[in-house]
Amino acid sequence: MKKRTNKPLNPFLFFLCLLFAFGCITPKDTAVSRRMQNLTARYNYIYNSNVLLTEYNESLIQSYSDNYEKILPVYFDPEPEVNLVLKPDVANKQLDEVIFKGQTIINDKSFSNYIDDAYMLLGKANYLKGNYFIASEYFDYTAKTYGKDLKTFIMALNWKARSQMELNNMDYANKILDTMLRAEDELKKDLAEPLATTAQMRIYQKRYKEAILLLETAIRIADEKQLRIRWQYILAQLQEKENDFQNAFINYNKVENSNASFEMYFHANLQRIKLKALISGYKVDEEKALLSLLKDDKNFDYTDQIYYQVGELFSKEGNLIKAEENYLKSVRKSTKNQNQKALAYLKIADLNFKSFKNYIKAKLYYDSTVLSLPKNFPDYDNIVKKANNLQFLTDRYTIISKEDTLQAIARLPESQRENRVRAFLTPKVSPLSTTATTNQFLNDPNAPNQSLNSAAGSGNTFYFNNNAAISNGFADFKKRWGNRQLEDNWRLSVRSSAQENNQILAGGNVANGISPANDPNGPLSNIQTALEKQYLTSLPTTADLISKSNQKIIDAYFDIASFYQQELNDKSEATKVYLELLKRFPDNNHLVAVYYSLHLNYKGIDEGKSNEYRQLVLTKFPNSNFAKTILDPSFSEKQKQLENVAINNYNMAFNTYLKKDYRDLVNQANENIKAFPNNELAPQYAYLKAIAVGRTSKLDALLAEFNAITSLYPDDKIITPLVKDHLKYIDANLAEFKQRPVALIDFDANEPRFVNQVKTEIAAPKPIEKSVNAADEPKIAVTKPVENAVEKPVEQPTEKPVVNPTKPASIFSTATSDTYYYVIDVADATITLSSSRFGLGQFNRGNYPDNDLVHKLIELDNDQLIYVTSFIDLEDAKIYQESIKGQLKNIMKVPENLYKGFIISKENFDKLKDRQRINEYLEFYKNNYQ
Repeated sequence: MKKRTNKPLNPFLFFLCLLFAFGCITPKDTAVSRRMQNLTARYNYIYNSNVLLTEYNESLIQSYSDNYEKILPVYFDPEPEVNLVLKPDVANKQLDEVIFKGQTIINDKSFSNYIDDAYMLLGKANYLKGNYFIASEYFDYTAKTYGKDLKTFIMALNWKARSQMELNNMDYANKILDTMLRAEDELKKDLAEPLATTAQMRIYQKRYKEAILLLETAIRIADEKQLRIRWQYILAQLQEKENDFQNAFINYNKVENSNASFEMYFHANLQRIKLKALISGYKVDEEKALLSLLKDDKNFDYTDQIYYQVGELFSKEGNLIKAEENYLKSVRKSTKNQNQKALAYLKIADLNFKSFKNYIKAKLYYDSTVLSLPKNFPDYDNIVKKANNLQFLTDRYTIISKEDTLQAIARLPESQRENRVRAFLTPKVSPLSTTATTNQFLNDPNAPNQSLNSAAGSGNTFYFNNNAAISNGFADFKKRWGNRQLEDNWRLSVRSSAQENNQILAGGNVANGISPANDPNGPLSNIQTALEKQYLTSLPTTADLISKSNQKIIDAYFDIASFYQQELNDKSEATKVYLELLKRFPDNNHLVAVYYSLHLNYKGIDEGKSNEYRQLVLTKFPNSNFAKTILDPSFSEKQKQLENVAINNYNMAFNTYLKKDYRDLVNQANENIKAFPNNELAPQYAYLKAIAVGRTSKLDALLAEFNAITSLYPDDKIITPLVKDHLKYIDANLAEFKQRPVALIDFDANEPRFVNQVKTEIAAPKPIEKSVNAADEPKIAVTKPVENAVEKPVEQPTEKPVVNPTKPASIFSTATSDTYYYVIDVADATITLSSSRFGLGQFNRGNYPDNDLVHKLIELDNDQLIYVTSFIDLEDAKIYQESIKGQLKNIMKVPENLYKGFIISKENFDKLKDRQRINEYLEFYKNNYQ
């Protein structure tokens, strides 16, 4: 029989049972329940939540990436401008558990002393999740409800201020911090975190001296070691910025000797070496000390940053050539750190832009910077703008180089030209080594944006002058498209059996896309043969072609000089180009503008030369606006005012025309022609007058007015061609006109035309003859529109556009279309555009009488779009754009700053819904078509 002994009850089990029983009973506000709730809230919830937050913060520290080129943020939170873009709201198990525990305390432990801590936990968890507004509300409630506890009040305001800073509400956050600091004074005890938060605000405000004082106190009293080390590094950065090199050196040294992360240790070491050199004055020692870091294997991953710092050293010393060398080494060694590589590219670009004045090379490196930098980089938009602007220079230098090359070959005997072109275009590499050469070129980390390298060689920017670029192009073509015969529809990858048989017969391997390297009939040879033919046919071999080639060079030089002077504000470089233009072409068509620009550029620098060019303007071009501006500096402003008056008067006269008050219209036209005889609108006034005379008089009076226009304004590009066309029509129908009681029969004023309106029939596309301004361009064809017809939907092109991976995605496409429009966007929906549309119609009928171009109007909320239809391809539209560009000022009867002209496909045009879309397209248009 077993003996049963009475064992004492385990007190711990008994205590657990009591807790369980107590938990099952509805809590009451008693002393016992308060103690139990305090006990469970503190150890079951508050303690565990703080452990979770600590673990989360440690993982955040491990993954956080600092940019040591800027002052580090005080905390490991993302910077405000990043948060405004990202707004993270990703669920996190640790943070969700903290929120659950905080809510449990509030709901189930309402008699405990930890409700304020629970609200703080909820605020911190939401803050770390990126829910800054919600977090701010929790902290605000805590501060208002538990304001009697000064420490809780201060910490709640501290976190509320941090939340508002992340929301970029800096003014509001600053007021919160002021309240918090006053409460801290009442507490008579400094708390590290509020001081650090205030220091961060002072850094945003660039009040670095105040931030230094706050951080010094925060470091002294902080409990958390990693934050102390971080703040010590930031303190050193601020002291360095304030030129307090001695104290900055001391603090960098402290960070280096602390338990900092290796990356912070490395940068502290770099900065310490740099400051030691600045303090001691030994410049060479700094370079040696920096380069000595390369010997330490631990620094292998930071080689690029070491060379970058050496480049910074030489840059500060003024040795810019050595600085560029080391920046290039930094680029070469940057295999993983794209930000560092981008910074080195940016330094090289800035050196060439600001110091070396090599704008072509600067453009290449700005392009490379844009490809490498993150889009939230502080100066990203300005870098993109510089790169886009400098493309203008690159294009003009390319024109000069191309035309000089063409003229040089054209001067050779005809028997030598073909061989010279062939030798010139043949890559100076063997076919077998082409791939290796290309790969070496593409993989050279020194080289900036590869697509532009043809412009980098020794100032000669013409693509075909760069044999490496030609080889690169051939290899890139082969890599992308494979072996393709030079034939129609060469892009087609799916071919008929006949096409495949042709390739096999040509010696190629269709299966693997490989052809013999030395095959004279291979695709690369065919491409080069086509280039040779194109090059030979482009040679300026006659006096007329040489004159046109020279004019392209003259215009390019003038554009470059104007860009230097007006856009880059680089007067010395502009002067060099102007002088080169005068040296090569002393009698060019921009002579008065060149003289005037040189007069301005030399003013204050060389008064003798300035007066020399001033006198040339006054003596050779006494009636020019430049001469009038020299004699009266306010001439331009007065002229602008007169032009505005002339435009307003023209609009009034046009309204009179619409009202059919022809006698008053004649009087208004006479008065305006007399008041503004030299104004460019004078021919248009004369035309209105002629139409009014034709409405009220017989043919002879109308002919007198028309003949006066052609004799008084022979060079006008809008009215004179139209009047000449009218005279031809009258001459062809003279008998009919003589029988009329008035020369012109009335018609619908909303659609003004000279001839009788007839129903337009569908016609085949008619080519637009080359205009004087586009003599070197191919002919274009314009489809004759059908009035009042319903437009058929345009089928989308089967060929997909080539997407540039370096450019941001856009709703607009560069896909080829069979319908293009020329659009004039007027950024004011309140302006009446009747007179402007009338002028556009005059231009179209006078310059393209056989094409029946039609212009239409679409009104948006804030814009009006006048669009000319329709052009069958992009080149057609470009030729039209070139012909109208110089006349828009006279066509549009609105201020110049309110309208812009551009080309657009019908598919893209249908997406222009509002001002934002128009601006997006204009940027897209600039990047892809200009």
